[in-house]
Amino acid sequence: MKFDDALEQKLGLKNVTYKYNLGKDQLFHEAIANDRGRVYLDGPDTAQKAYATALGVKGPLVFYTDPTCTGRPVNDTFAVAWPEVEGDIWWKDNFKRFDPEKYQGLLKRVVHYLNERGATLYVQDVYAGADATYSVPYRFVGEYATHAMFAHNMFPKQVDGVDDAERKRWTMLNVPSFRCEPARDGSRSDRAVIIDFRNQICLVAGRADYCGVVKKTIFTVMNFLLPNLGFLSMHCSGNIGTNGDTAILFGLSGTGKTTLSADLERRLIGDDEHGWTELGVSNLEDGCYAKLIDLDKEAEPIIAAALSMEGTIIENVPSLADKPLAETDPQELDLADRSITENTRFSYPLTCNPNVAKDAKGGHPETIVLLTADAFGVLPPVSILEGKEVMYHFVQGFTAKLAGTEVGVTEPQAAFSACFGAPFMSHKPSVYAKLLHEKMEHHRARCILLNTGWSGGPAGQADRMSIKNTRALLDAGLRGDLHSDGMEYEVHPIFKLRMPKSCPGLDPKILSPRNTWGDQNAYDMAATKLSHMFRENFQKNGFAGFGIEAVM
Repeated sequence: MKFDDALEQKLGLKNVTYKYNLGKDQLFHEAIANDRGRVYLDGPDTAQKAYATALGVKGPLVFYTDPTCTGRPVNDTFAVAWPEVEGDIWWKDNFKRFDPEKYQGLLKRVVHYLNERGATLYVQDVYAGADATYSVPYRFVGEYATHAMFAHNMFPKQVDGVDDAERKRWTMLNVPSFRCEPARDGSRSDRAVIIDFRNQICLVAGRADYCGVVKKTIFTVMNFLLPNLGFLSMHCSGNIGTNGDTAILFGLSGTGKTTLSADLERRLIGDDEHGWTELGVSNLEDGCYAKLIDLDKEAEPIIAAALSMEGTIIENVPSLADKPLAETDPQELDLADRSITENTRFSYPLTCNPNVAKDAKGGHPETIVLLTADAFGVLPPVSILEGKEVMYHFVQGFTAKLAGTEVGVTEPQAAFSACFGAPFMSHKPSVYAKLLHEKMEHHRARCILLNTGWSGGPAGQADRMSIKNTRALLDAGLRGDLHSDGMEYEVHPIFKLRMPKSCPGLDPKILSPRNTWGDQNAYDMAATKLSHMFRENFQKNGFAGFGIEAVM
């Protein structure tokens, strides 16, 4: 069926103009000419949103979102509570029920709005998933050329062997210019991001033009579909060593998931979203969506180089005060400028990386890494996890981050996100934890908990572990040194974690965190406090009721 006939049949769109599967050069010019909306709180809805730099079409597109949507609008993200899926979905504050009747009325109003205006819509056909055994055709339909270009960057354009593509196809209708009315439409505000599992539709209506919505909404869909097939969907990075050994790294923002997986000695499968089937690990995407704030260009040369590459998208990085964007080289941009948001972003194709795995696929993982960045400075730099311990720490999804600095004071904050990506996990956490445990046991994968945070004291009083030491621990874990027959372990008295007593190239003193504190009584108090946070989070989320055993 032709795409326009399919859209009329599926959505009722019939009085609109389509620009179908344009190339990135065309989308670049279309975005600058036509993408209009609000970029300042008190500004008009007709402002230009996309710009060229001094490199023109040979460089990046710079895009500015609505100021109220510089990240995922989690409080406005819903799924339609159809009876056939309501009991399977993990309902929570950032993934709430949407009334089916209200949803159907809203969808009709959005389509009527587009038909009445004779809207121009950009259509991009891509796939979610590089492996044909689960890959889903994904059709983006929206008002902004920038979003179509983002979909082109971030997803495979062709996946051979996908059977019955039309039946499997998901469609996103993305209409930032529409305004929801909560009393009428059942939304929380004037915007809504709604997943309709029955009809395979993602509806984005209102001020939700953050590019990540195009990516994370379909990731939430895939997190529902893959477990139903017996496959594990994962918020992780992955790479392959010179011996063909695959590793996956789970971690929240700031823990090193992207940095540590970008290793010149290992081929990159992907940096964010993957599936694990009976064939091995594969990327759900074909691009990267990296944070730019405070980018260290020496430590992150791949991202730095991609800033100047053709067909990439820079999101919410402010222009220089003394120079218009049209005269600015991308390398001149101030990547420490937080005046718009802390969450400045950059979208670029996977091929911008110099060492990418063929077809973005790898074998079954030999090593599973759970990353945390403990700003309290009390967790061991590395711990060995088995079975029920893996499930426990996986559903906790812990890291600790800095709340910010005011008058020289930093205060660590605990952050727990189940399965290292709770907002996107549409099934209950135990579904993913049990699949991970089963696959780990079946393929005899080893697992480490790697702490990339602080040592010798909390953030603000001690230093973060050096990347050199973290790399040494990771490399030892990937080689299997930490699981070798001759390795001796110490059990942490508070966290009950098994800590290796040695690691090649490292002073063994740093492997037991209590030894690195000058005041060991202060360490005991801080560690006990964090262990209470773990227990409180476990109880609050009712993980025991999901069949997860408390190991702390």
